[in-house]
Amino acid sequence: MAREAHRAFSFLPVNRREEKPRTRGLTEIRGPYYTPMGKRYLSDVLETMGAYVDSLKYAGGSFALMPRPAVKELIDLAHHHQVQVSTGGFIERVLTWGAVAVDEYLAECKALGFDIVEISSGFITVPLDDWVRLVEKVRSAGLKPKPEVGIQFGAGGASSAETLEATGTGDPGWMIQQAKRLLDAGAEIIMIESEGITESVRQWRTDVPAKVAGSLGLEKVMFEAADPAVFSWYIRNFGPEVNLFVDHSQIVQLECLRSGLWGTNELWGRVQTYKG
Repeated sequence: MAREAHRAFSFLPVNRREEKPRTRGLTEIRGPYYTPMGKRYLSDVLETMGAYVDSLKYAGGSFALMPRPAVKELIDLAHHHQVQVSTGGFIERVLTWGAVAVDEYLAECKALGFDIVEISSGFITVPLDDWVRLVEKVRSAGLKPKPEVGIQFGAGGASSAETLEATGTGDPGWMIQQAKRLLDAGAEIIMIESEGITESVRQWRTDVPAKVAGSLGLEKVMFEAADPAVFSWYIRNFGPEVNLFVDHSQIVQLECLRSGLWGTNELWGRVQTYKG
């Protein structure tokens, strides 16, 4: 592999990974939201770990508060490192401002150089047929639709477990049926919302990822896993080539697990691949 020649201590074996653009073992990292991210910080992340980052995801519509040149600068920097850039699920907020706002939003995403438009509905109820039309509209705009599905209404706002528990969770079977319809509409991959499964819950719903993987295939889904205990669980149960979304601060720890280089007691020396 090309990157092996440039890796320090390249004589030490690690699990082999596909070169970018990858089709499995994808890692998406969070961009600006909980903390600011400018070009100097992002440069540090990508200059050291960019070989392992496949996409960068804005969150919470943070780009709408930043100077336009700064947004473009971050996108261009990511592209320089072969990292695609996602809007995050902000379109569900734009939908509340009407169809014209959606058109303007997609046009601006295209103009700024975004690659992926995540289509979420954690806070609003959207008919599935409308969701399909949004996927098709994003594709027609020359962007990649990435729908996000989940079992928890109100997800995405760091709500407490008690609040979400009172709301109740949806049926995993219906979530999977939605995902299948959205894939048929042209989405390449589906984001699985963590709330209700491993986030803001008293007990993890480990049955849900298993049903998702069995019904859709691991290559068609990306799991939100912005907690070391969570992404460790996914790697232990689905292997190092599971697609994961993590915080930008966790990319080194995640890749140490994927590569088999290091890990916690339960994974140390136990993560292996075979590329015979």
